[in-house]
Amino acid sequence: MGANLRAPLFLSQAAAPHLKKTGGAIVNITDIHADRPLKNYVIYSITKAGLAGLTRSLARELAPDVRVNGVAPGAIIWPEDGSWDDLTRQRIVSHTLLRRTGDPDDGRPRCVLFDRGSTVRYGQIIAVDGGRSINL
Repeated sequence: MGANLRAPLFLSQAAAPHLKKTGGAIVNITDIHADRPLKNYVIYSITKAGLAGLTRSLARELAPDVRVNGVAPGAIIWPEDGSWDDLTRQRIVSHTLLRRTGDPDDGRPRCVLFDRGSTVRYGQIIAVDGGRSINL
């Protein structure tokens, strides 16, 4: 809860006055599982859903001075706790139109930079998931 939801809320509140003065933007890293919860990952899924809601709420609160958007990546890096066996990983990748996991350099940095140039995008969450979210 602290890292995925509280920290972005408190950081946004603290940064908002400066961002309003400078026309800044907030880009939150959500997850495709904010809308499609993962079994056995209740806390993670609900905090990412909360972050998606926070993103849209902040967009309404801070507009038009501050743009607030999100990026929702799909399978990029697997958890290192041993909970994702090869069969589970293969099943997840099989539902990805890209047919492979993403690379940390694939979308998040570029998508965040892409958002930086926008002047009309507010409250949007962009899926960067290799097509998985439309193929589930």
